[in-house]
This record gives sequence, structure tokens and C-alpha cells, in this order.
Amino acid sequence: MTSEPLRLGILGLGIMGERLMRAALAHDGTQVTAIWDPGPAAVARLASITPDIMMSADAASVIAASDAVYIASPPASHIALGQQVLTAGRALFLEKPLASDLVAARGFVAGARGQRAAVNFPMASSPAIAQLRAWLPEIGPLQRIEITAAFAAWPRGWQQGAAAWLSERAEGGFTREVVSHFLFLAQRLGGPLRLAQARVSYPPGTGSETAIAARLSAGDVPVSISGGVGITLADDHNITRIQGSKGAIRLRHWSFAEKLAADGTWHAAPDALPNEKMRPLTLGGQLEKLAALTRGHAVDLATLEEALSVQEIVEGILAA
Repeated sequence: MTSEPLRLGILGLGIMGERLMRAALAHDGTQVTAIWDPGPAAVARLASITPDIMMSADAASVIAASDAVYIASPPASHIALGQQVLTAGRALFLEKPLASDLVAARGFVAGARGQRAAVNFPMASSPAIAQLRAWLPEIGPLQRIEITAAFAAWPRGWQQGAAAWLSERAEGGFTREVVSHFLFLAQRLGGPLRLAQARVSYPPGTGSETAIAARLSAGDVPVSISGGVGITLADDHNITRIQGSKGAIRLRHWSFAEKLAADGTWHAAPDALPNEKMRPLTLGGQLEKLAALTRGHAVDLATLEEALSVQEIVEGILAA
């Protein structure tokens, strides 16, 4: 691989855009070349993070200045911006979901086949997921996967700046924003996703879901999902249990890989870290792979097809 840093452009400086930008600024192999966000608050946010980058005038100038472009804007803008990136011959790194319109997402994925594009499902580079994979031979053939996600409120406290769309049924909700990550993991572990049954509860008006329950499969592995708002005091409580014929492992709170001992207690991997400390490592891994993808190498970042499969299940649950 060349020693030249990856020239990374970012479209959208909300929570996710800022996270990847901070990771890129600390990453030797990445140079943040340009950023654009039309929101007035984003200019002040960018200035508070680094004085070395000025807000660009528009998306086109970011694309022109970059080798790869990360799109972290709200879902309704993803496809139009993604098409601009690919038309310009740049590598695309897209935030999930692919779009707010499932039909449009299908068309976009079909038209982008063979191009340099990936979706930011960080579990593709998570040390915790690598640890779970290392344990898989010990637990025997997979028998089931159980996903639970609970929230004190939605959006979560740190997401209030994006509440205008995260709290709405059209684009937001915890199933799209959170459960999708664990569906991606189930798909990677078991195989193609197929939805069998789902229930969803909505509040009056246009608000996003307050509870879900679903049964599906990942390949031949049964998967169950339950999630809800207002059922825990925690900002975010999630556990994905992976049951095998000889034992069980789980992912807890995004970053703790744990194994079930013979006495019925769970034990974390020795190098387990809380999510806020693991996140920079995970995003650094994502950036390494994005650089390799941009240079034409095969990587295991989430593909557009994988992201579309997850979105099909998510939208199927939400339409139940």
C-alpha cells in the first residue's frame, strides 16, 4: 500500500460525522481534506474541534478535494449525495440506513455494483466482535441469537441535536439506528436474513416506534429481537446472546465480549473496554479498511448489499 494518506471528505457534521472526523484527525493514515454541513451550528462545531479546516461551500467542493467521502447526513440525503460521489469516481463510505426510501435504496445498490462503496457498520472492525469470532469454535454450531435493546428515552440524551428527525417515524427510531447494528452482526455470523414475524408499537402522531418484537433467521439460525423505550433507566442497554450447542457468548453494551462459564456467570474478555474507549480503536480500523478499499483492495467493510439486506428487515419490522 502507498504511504500517502487517504484524503477524506465528510458530508454532514452531526454526531456520526464528528466521531469519524475526530478519529481521522488522530489517524496517521488519514487526512481530512474538506467538510460540508449546511447547518449554521456545524460551522461553530468545526471551529471548536480544529482551526485547520474551514467549512466548505458545498458538497461538490468536498468531493473534488477527496479520495473518499463519508456521508453522515440524514438518511433522506444519502442517495443523492452518494450518487454524486460515485459519479465523480471517488470511493463512498455511507452512513446507514442507505436511504429513507427502501425502493430508492434498492435502485441505488443495483446501480452501484462494482464500484468502491461501503457502509459504516463499525462492527466490521470492532475488537469485541473479533473476540466473539475467536470464541465461536468453543461454543459449537450456532443454535440461536437473541437481541435485546432497551432505552430510557428515544432519542438518547446525546442525540438531542438530531432529535428533529431521529424521533420521527419517517426516518428515525431505535430499530433503524441501533437494532440494525445487531442485525448486521447476526447476518455476518449466521447468513442471509429472513423475517418471519414482527410486532411494533407506535405512539399517537408521527413519532418513532416505542417497542418491537420479531422472529427471523440468519441463514439457518433462529434470531429473536425485543426492544423498547422507557423500560430501563439506562440511556442504552443492549445484549446480543449467541447460543451454541456447547456454550454461549454475548456482546453487551456494544463493546464487552463475554463468555458464559460453567457456573452460569459471564466473564468479559481480559482486554474488554467500555464503548467510549473502544470506539476510537474501532473507527481507526474502519479508516484503515476504507483506505484499502479506496486503493482497490478487498476489505470486509459492510457492503451496500449487506446494508440493504439489514434495511429490508428493519423496514419489514417497522411496517408490521
